[in-house]
Amino acid sequence: MLHDRVLVALDPEGGERKSSAGILIPATAQMGRRLAWAKVVAVGANVRTVEVDDRVLFDPEDRAEVEVRGDDYVLLRERDLHAVAAGRLEDGQTGLYL
Repeated sequence: MLHDRVLVALDPEGGERKSSAGILIPATAQMGRRLAWAKVVAVGANVRTVEVDDRVLFDPEDRAEVEVRGDDYVLLRERDLHAVAAGRLEDGQTGLYL
């Protein structure tokens, strides 16, 4: 049972990133604290605000990595999520909330 936990798969980044100007930033470059997006794969019975296939924003330093059937996932507490992007909302709503 996951209870209040959320199992997410990280968005593929490939290690290297590009700046808004198109400059390639290597994976070894030192970055400041940066939040990461991930896709929700499973939710516990006590999770209220997140559903499977939502995208969530979280702090990569506050995570527990797990391997399930050869795939790597991240296990998070619901309270550690900073934002949720959901496509299931009514028209006129942003779908992104804190």
